[in-house]
Amino acid sequence: MRAWAIANQKGGVGKTTTSLCLARGLATAGNRVLLLDLDPHASLTRAFEVPADPPPSGTHDLFNGSASGLLELARYTHIPDLQLVAAQPALATLERRGATQPGLGLALGRALHTVRDVYDYVLMDCPPTLGLLMVNALAAADRLIVPTQTDPLALHGLADMLRTAEMVERSRRRPLPRHVLPTLFDRRTRTGVQSLYELQDRYGDRVWPHAVPMDTRLRDAASLVKADPPDGRGVDMYRRALKWLLETEASGDARKEAA
Repeated sequence: MRAWAIANQKGGVGKTTTSLCLARGLATAGNRVLLLDLDPHASLTRAFEVPADPPPSGTHDLFNGSASGLLELARYTHIPDLQLVAAQPALATLERRGATQPGLGLALGRALHTVRDVYDYVLMDCPPTLGLLMVNALAAADRLIVPTQTDPLALHGLADMLRTAEMVERSRRRPLPRHVLPTLFDRRTRTGVQSLYELQDRYGDRVWPHAVPMDTRLRDAASLVKADPPDGRGVDMYRRALKWLLETEASGDARKEAA
């Protein structure tokens, strides 16, 4: 099983859309995939039209001990081989509890360990803030995928996110491969084009050499979880991004075996 964290400390960069498109692509290829919504705003959960009242069972239950594990919390979706663990508003209370309740920092890793023979991939949609939930995801992840807009402010946010990843990598004492996906790219603007070039120049082969364009069809997250996916350049570019991620993963595995 491979665990991917989809994270950025800046909001509005396409994390939920990226999580949906990558998870769908993996499931369509025949992998058993689990999506974890770790964001209290629950955008991913709303995309799957999970009722909010009463609050669903979900990821918060992993931290308060009220569920036996991920298999109990996972729910089927319209997409074959893709399951979801929903977010709950109570996730927002974890930061306060984390200061007084030991062990919460590793709760997610322990939960993932119990399903390592059940799923091929677990994708974690993280909140856009540095805190207990994001650190849990980074500590448990096999790789970090950072969606980022192609504009100057987003590049500052990306630098912060990568510094956080380095900190977690040192703490957990094992590598955390990091990959950057440029999103919401508008080639009609000079700022967008210049920011993309700067991104590629600064971070080299960690950056996908293309970019997901602005595409109105990607704004409707609910359409991305239907049995028949929408067409369009944005969706197609996410397919190409997934192919690149899988190739880099295979290349990393080959280097490990050689070593």
